[in-house]
Amino acid sequence: MDKDITIHLTDRYGNSHKLNAPVDMQLNLMDLCKAYKFPVEGTCGGMALCASCQCYVTSNHTIPEKSEDEKAMLAEAFNVRENSRLGCQIFLTPELNGLSITLAPEE
Repeated sequence: MDKDITIHLTDRYGNSHKLNAPVDMQLNLMDLCKAYKFPVEGTCGGMALCASCQCYVTSNHTIPEKSEDEKAMLAEAFNVRENSRLGCQIFLTPELNGLSITLAPEE
C-alpha cells in the first residue's frame, strides 16, 4: 500500500504546487505546508486557536466535519469563506489523495 498521497496547493500568489504527503505519520495539512516551507505560521501549534493555517478546500473531497473549536476560531478569523478550514484540523489520510487547497490571505 502506498504511504504517500498528493495534495494540490495554490499559494497566496496564485502559484500551483504538487505536494507529496505521507499518510503514515499522523500529519495534518498545516504540518505539510510547514514542511514544504510555505508561510503558514501555526502559531498555536495546531490546537485550532489562531487561524494562521486557514485554507480553502477547492476540491470535492469529503472531509471530517469541523469541530466546535474550529468553528469558533473561523468565526473570529479574517477572509473566511464557506469552504474555509484550518489546516491543523485536517489530518492526512489516503482518502484525501488529490485534495486541492488554496492558502487564505494572511490578513
